[in-house]
This record gives sequence, structure tokens and C-alpha cells, in this order.
Amino acid sequence: MSEELPPSGAAREEAADEVRASDADAWATACAEDLQAEKARRRTQYGTPPGSAADELKKLVDTLAEKLSGVQSPLLGAVAGPAAQQVVRQVVQQAKDAVEPVIERNPDVFDHLAAAGNELLAAYRSAVQAQERRWTGRDDQDDPREQGGRRDGDDDAGPGERIDLD
Repeated sequence: MSEELPPSGAAREEAADEVRASDADAWATACAEDLQAEKARRRTQYGTPPGSAADELKKLVDTLAEKLSGVQSPLLGAVAGPAAQQVVRQVVQQAKDAVEPVIERNPDVFDHLAAAGNELLAAYRSAVQAQERRWTGRDDQDDPREQGGRRDGDDDAGPGERIDLD
């Protein structure tokens, strides 16, 4: 009969660390699998998500280049039509060649600009909504008539204030 000694304190801690490490790896693996499954579900439900702002700008430039290259202007007539189209194609290609390196070198800048634009739009929307509330009279805390702060005396002839021109 062989007697095994219980593991020492250091051995117990080492075994516990291995269990914790395997639990952390299992947790990370499960989270990654869940994330992939959720992304796949959203992709099937909503379609592919938009790319970064730089990718979207590249798509916009490509689409504009295609549209402008295919435009035929009736103003130029039949004689100048092909030559004018060639000039338009060259200009579009030059603009595309100038924009693409900037996009490739600084993709994060476009993401930052898109986020800043969203924040500016939210601030503008908030300011407009606040002004509309004041215009329509729905904002009672700023209305001096409701707070007893009228300066035109006691006559309640109308909603406006009396302006002293003397």
C-alpha cells in the first residue's frame, strides 16, 4: 500500500493557477465564439456593415468616377462629345489618383472626421430642438409670463410685453 503525501502549498497554488488559466482561456474562447455567432447573425439580418470612413470614401470616389466618366453632355454637340468625354475621364482619373494616397496614408483621420461630424450634427440638432421648444411655447420654465416676471404692468391684453420707447 503506497501512501501519497498531500501536495505542498506551492504545488496546490500551481495547480490552482493552471485551473484558473484554463478557465480564463475557456471563457475567452466562449466569448470569441459568441461574438462571431452574433456578427454572423447580424450580417444575415442586416447585411454587411459599412466599412471604415476611409473605405466608404474610396467607394464614393470610385462611384463618382464611374458616373462622371459615363456622362454624355448634349451641350457640347456631336463633334466635341468624344473629346470632352476624354477630358472628363482624365480629370476624374487625376482627382482619383490624388485622393487615394491620402486616404491610404491617413485612414484614421477620416474615422475621426466622421465622428466629429456626427457630434456636430447632434449638437446642431439639440440646439434646433431647444429653439423650436421656445418658439412653440412648450418650454414653460423660460417663459416670464408664467413666472410672474412681466414688465408691462397688470393689463393682460396679449401675449407680448410692452416696450417703453421714451
